[in-house]
Amino acid sequence: MALPRRRIGLALLSGAGACLLTFLSFPSASAQDQAPSRHELILVGKGFRWAPDRIEVRQDDLVRLTIRSEDIAYSFAIDEYRIVRRVPAGGATTFEFRADRVGTFRFYSNLTSDRGHEEMEGRLVVTAR
Repeated sequence: MALPRRRIGLALLSGAGACLLTFLSFPSASAQDQAPSRHELILVGKGFRWAPDRIEVRQDDLVRLTIRSEDIAYSFAIDEYRIVRRVPAGGATTFEFRADRVGTFRFYSNLTSDRGHEEMEGRLVVTAR
């Protein structure tokens, strides 16, 4: 028994719609691989040096940074992200930011109480997804 063309067209259309809904319901593995992640990092200031002096994250990652001083007071600044935080002598400060800009950014202590602060710097490297 032959089906009318209209019924065949509706069956094909509903099947295509079901396939499209299934495809949209399950994101691809590559999209999941590219999801932003969260990084908890510790940066230590001691003897007018940062350790580590290079931090690497990926674009759009959420970064939770704890900065500790093991001797005197420092500050932590990244101009491009408009971040400036004070770190008390022997203390710590913690904050979060989203690494939404790709590039290499200088971080430093902007205190002027001692000439050693002028040489205290490191790099934040944000790579594209």
